[in-house]
Amino acid sequence: MSSDVFSALSRVSYPGRGIIMGLSRDAGTLLAAYYIMGRSQNSRNRVLEMRPDGLYTRAADESMLTDPRLIIYRAAAELNGQLIVTNGDQTDTIVSSLNEGKSFEDALFTRTFEPDMPHFTPRISGLMALSEDRPGYRLSIIKAGDAEGRTARRFFFNYEALPGSGHYLHTYMEDRKVLPPFEGEPEEVTFPDMKEGALAEALFDSLDPGNRISLCLFSADRKSGKVTPYIVNRYKKEGT
Repeated sequence: MSSDVFSALSRVSYPGRGIIMGLSRDAGTLLAAYYIMGRSQNSRNRVLEMRPDGLYTRAADESMLTDPRLIIYRAAAELNGQLIVTNGDQTDTIVSSLNEGKSFEDALFTRTFEPDMPHFTPRISGLMALSEDRPGYRLSIIKAGDAEGRTARRFFFNYEALPGSGHYLHTYMEDRKVLPPFEGEPEEVTFPDMKEGALAEALFDSLDPGNRISLCLFSADRKSGKVTPYIVNRYKKEGT
């Protein structure tokens, strides 16, 4: 059973980082969103920005950055008619794998969850085909198999896109001292009939005001294959 995307985003005060992939109601535009949230000062000190080779996180104030590991990375990249979106440096692993003629799954079997004990934050990743007649996308999550982080569990989901719907995957189930990882299959969500810029703003506004940091919505025209990013950054929005 699906829920509207705004309700899904607002349900948990700290879902961590999230990926949404799907298709617009008129079936003319593929949609992919990525957001970051933060509880610590180091995590909150970030913005998303586009560069020639993809979407990156960077420090909003370089003087306040204490540890770039796990928070500074390329979050998205285009490659051969495909859009890759992830919550870490596995973006680079996937790009390398595809360039070598290997698969999305091959790349992620070489990676594990993040080493941020005791949370062991899951690595979430998405791959969207931009040029196929029948649009679709893949999502993946890699998470710890036990509380000590001794094993990894890797899950892969393959979806055909339906007009006005998509799937939503995030890192944490609840806001607790030790953050519990996402469980189950990515949530099915529905999209409203909105212009992409307004949709990006509405998605960002649906996230918890105290924890939301940045969001990027990618809009891919199915006829031309052109991908347009719409970025909403907390610091720019608040004027800080």
